[in-house]
Amino acid sequence: MFFTKGVGHHKNELQSFELALRDAGVEICNLVTVSSIYPPGCQIISREEGIKDLMPGQITFVVMARINTNEPGRRVFASVGLAQPFDKKQYGYISEHHGFGQDHKQAGDFAEDLAATMLGSTLGIEVDANAAWDERKQLYNVDAKQQFVSSSICQTAEGHKDGLWTTVVALAVMLLD
Repeated sequence: MFFTKGVGHHKNELQSFELALRDAGVEICNLVTVSSIYPPGCQIISREEGIKDLMPGQITFVVMARINTNEPGRRVFASVGLAQPFDKKQYGYISEHHGFGQDHKQAGDFAEDLAATMLGSTLGIEVDANAAWDERKQLYNVDAKQQFVSSSICQTAEGHKDGLWTTVVALAVMLLD
């Protein structure tokens, strides 16, 4: 699995999506969205390494966050979070989060929090959902006894000044052996 992100601008909505996929390096694939389970034994590889393994027309499973706007100056974001257990036999969680207004840190933290909270609850870790992410992350590190790590990837953009469609994507791309 690898993570990637992209942004595209075009007068046509679909073509702005295509350009975002090009920016992410996955435009040659037929993407199939899947739900948010990080498979046991899955290995994370670099974006560069992953893109080299893609073949034109291949069916490629992804967890994808995607959103667009044609409103000048409107902030859009797409983020994907990961909670990866240290126990390679255990499954983890991938979360997708997209919308308007959040900055890079807010959107990335939220996606990471979603994935970590889902995995934490699976592992029986009780955390106050009303606490800030930074507080909960500290509790996960202490209470979970370092049972997992979490991370995120995020793409933000401002709507194009000339009203072109602006699309952002963030993806977890699953490669099959």
